[in-house]
Amino acid sequence: MSEKKSVVCIGELLIDFFCKDTGDNLVDGKIFEKQAGGAPANVCATIVKLGGTALFSGKVGNDPFGRFLKNTLEEKNVDTSMLILDDVNPTTFAFVSLMQNGERDFVFNRGADAFLKEEELDKEKLKEAAILHFGSATALLDGPFQTTYLNTMKSAKKNEIFVSFDPNYRSDLWKGKKSNFIELAKQGIAIADFVKVSHEELEIITSAADLDSGIEHLHQMGASLIAVTLGKEGTMISTMISNNYKQEIIPSIKVDSIDTTGAGDAFVGAMLYQLAKEEAIKKVLVDFNKIKKITYISNKVGAIVCTRVGAISAIPTLDEVI
Repeated sequence: MSEKKSVVCIGELLIDFFCKDTGDNLVDGKIFEKQAGGAPANVCATIVKLGGTALFSGKVGNDPFGRFLKNTLEEKNVDTSMLILDDVNPTTFAFVSLMQNGERDFVFNRGADAFLKEEELDKEKLKEAAILHFGSATALLDGPFQTTYLNTMKSAKKNEIFVSFDPNYRSDLWKGKKSNFIELAKQGIAIADFVKVSHEELEIITSAADLDSGIEHLHQMGASLIAVTLGKEGTMISTMISNNYKQEIIPSIKVDSIDTTGAGDAFVGAMLYQLAKEEAIKKVLVDFNKIKKITYISNKVGAIVCTRVGAISAIPTLDEVI
């Protein structure tokens, strides 16, 4: 068996301040709860909770909030040796309130995560990884990290490291700049071996009218394995086998959902945990029965997360899933 079992997740680690005053906007809200946030961190936590090895690579402020985030990951046994504490830029914050009309009131104060530079990455640890996962919601925004992110993806591809990409579209972050997101997401898809998107993201990126056409566009861009999450319906999985697309909707389990936060990240984490255990990951991509089993388990992980409150605290152990 290969010794390269670790997954490195690159991206943002931030503080989510959730307004606890139900129905209030951010102007009127008074009580806020501090939580660790960031999609790549959620993916790391899932991999470790299931029994794998994950490293987080990113930057937070060298301040109380950054140290809180570092401690949170370490308590979950995530390797933080590639987490940088920035003495200049503060930790990134997101303030969120769910208003009476169901809409979100959202303010984003970007800080240290935008300033991760290529020379600050531990290149040796990146080369030792079985998988590099790029699932940051903020990485494609303007800033030094955008260049670091895309160049690191290209370098991983060149070094034949398995590349996972989740474009992680957040409408709050891309107001008036959706076309920029689409162009940058396409660059990532062209590099990645595995691409996970929601149905909404598939439509945004490809402008395709139906699921099959959208998936075909992603394959043509370069993706080998594609997962389109469809909520309670499950996941459409598609892979290239002998220049043909093999695809199927893998059902999820029925649950009483109370909080979908982090479900997509948990799904990705479960996929990567299972793929990283394989001796030759790229050979698994042409074993459709194996991919179906991996996807089904990942669907279960995502579904269980929906039955609990909180992204990281909701992640199940492998015993709860199998």
